[in-house]
Amino acid sequence: MKPHERHAIRFLLHHLLGGIAGAVVFGVCILYFDVGGIMSMARTDPQGWLFVAILFFGLFITCGSVAMGIGIMSLSRGSDR
Repeated sequence: MKPHERHAIRFLLHHLLGGIAGAVVFGVCILYFDVGGIMSMARTDPQGWLFVAILFFGLFITCGSVAMGIGIMSLSRGSDR
């Protein structure tokens, strides 16, 4: 793998991990404050872990993609100034 390819992958992974960290914080807050009764539903249902897994999977995909997109779109700022 060429050095510029490694740099690009590292750049994207860095932003992806930032988005995932934000998703974890947001998901924990959703569960802690029982928004929409998700935590209550997960506690009472025998397969409640599935609700939580789907919630976090969706948050990881969404927030990770947004963070990577923001990182890519911010690349042009350095050359404009």
